[in-house]
Amino acid sequence: MTRMAPRRWTPPQPTPRATQKRSSPPLPPVRRIELSAPGPEDLVLRNGRIITGVSDGSVLSIDPDDGSISTVVNTGGRPLGLNANSDGSLLICDHDRGLLRLPHDGGELEVLVDTIDGERLTFASNVVQADDGTIYFSASSRRWTLEHYTADLLEHSGTGRLLRRDPTGKVDTLLDGLHFANGVVLSPDNSCVVVAESGAFRVTRYWLTGTKAGTHDVLIENLPGFPDNMSLGSDELVWITIASPRNPLLDRLLPLPGVLRKLVWALPERFKPAAAHTTWVMAVDFTGRVVHDLQNDDDTYCMVTGVVEDNETLYLGSLTEHAIAISHVPA
Repeated sequence: MTRMAPRRWTPPQPTPRATQKRSSPPLPPVRRIELSAPGPEDLVLRNGRIITGVSDGSVLSIDPDDGSISTVVNTGGRPLGLNANSDGSLLICDHDRGLLRLPHDGGELEVLVDTIDGERLTFASNVVQADDGTIYFSASSRRWTLEHYTADLLEHSGTGRLLRRDPTGKVDTLLDGLHFANGVVLSPDNSCVVVAESGAFRVTRYWLTGTKAGTHDVLIENLPGFPDNMSLGSDELVWITIASPRNPLLDRLLPLPGVLRKLVWALPERFKPAAAHTTWVMAVDFTGRVVHDLQNDDDTYCMVTGVVEDNETLYLGSLTEHAIAISHVPA
C-alpha cells in the first residue's frame, strides 16, 4: 500500500467566490438520465448522442432526447476521459489500461500507450486529438489510484503529467510535476494546449507554436474550487468543471508539517476532507477571462467532472452520480 509522503505547499488565498454556494444567475435546473452503472466521469458528443464511460468498464451511448442507452464497448478497465475524433474513432483514457482507441467501425480496442519510458502508464485522465493526429493527454498521478485520488490532493504529490503522442507513436512528456493533471483542451488555432491542475486550483497553458513554443504559463489561477475535466465548447470557450469548492480544512493543512496530513489520512473517512455537494461549471476564453460562472446547490446533481457545451446546451458527467445531467446556459 502506498504510504503518504506529504509535500508542504501554501495555497493562494481563496477568493470570496469560493465560499458562495450559488452563482448569479445560477445554473438552471438539470434533467437527469439514469444509467446502468455509476460514475460517468467524462462525456463527449458524437452524432447527436452522448458517449460516456462508467465504473463497470462500459462505454455507453445515450440518446439525450429519449434517454435510450446502448453499450459501445467495455474496456475491461475504468474509462475516464474521452475524445470523439473527426474520423469516427474514439479515444479513451482508461485508468487501468492506459490510452486506448476504438476504431470508427467498432472493431477491436487498440492500446496506444500503456508505458512511458519503460514505466507503466497509470491514471490516464483526459485526452484530445489535433487534426494531424497528434494526441495530447494527461496522467493525474504516479502514486495514487482513482480509488484514493483524495490522497494525492492531501499529499500534494505533484506527479501529474501532460503528454503528447505524435502520429508515429512517439510519446513525449510536455509538462511534469503537475498537481493532479486533469482536463485537456486544444485551442482552436492549435497554438496551445491547456491542462487543469486540480490540486493547484489553476489551468496551465503549454504553447505549441509561435515565439513561446515549448514554454508554459498559467491561463487562469486561484479558481474557487477544484477544476476537473474540461472541453472546448461550440462557443470556442474552455468549459471547466468545478468538482467541489475549495476545502478550508485542506487549505489549512497544506502549508503545515506533513505529519498532520498523515494523521488525517489515517482517520475514518468521515473525518477527512471531502467534496462538497454542488453543481458547478465555468467557462473562460483563451485570455483567461471568465465568461460564464454557473453553480447551483439544489443537490439534484453533484460533483460535476465532465462538461460539454453545444449550442448553449450543457451536458454534465460526474464521478459519483448514477446519471448524466442536462442543463443550459441561461439567457
